Amino acid sequence: MTHILIIDDSPTEVHVFRTILEKHEIQVSAAVDGDDGIEKALKFKPDCILMDVVMPGKNGFQATRDLSRNPLTSSIPVIIITTKDQETDKIWAMRQGAKDYIVKPVNEVELIDRINKVLA
Repeated sequence: MTHILIIDDSPTEVHVFRTILEKHEIQVSAAVDGDDGIEKALKFKPDCILMDVVMPGKNGFQATRDLSRNPLTSSIPVIIITTKDQETDKIWAMRQGAKDYIVKPVNEVELIDRINKVLA
């Protein structure tokens, strides 16, 4: 079973993503910020990470960089999911190691499609 870690400080967003993913028989874990997410990525070794950008403490760009540079987590694809829709944000996310970038709100078909692409 595919396991996805959601790193987002919004309980509402986590609930929306969890509902979509579980409907597709995907196991879900969640973290509330970048540091918690890194800790859980090391512990659970998920197949993919859905990462928000704007969070307290370590933001999504910083957490993505840390995950992509750590040999223990560098093989886990990170999909940034954020309200930040500027091209410079997307470029910066990819430079930090993200494999994809989605602007919120996300629809179910697009989310599952993007996850399947990074896992292929």
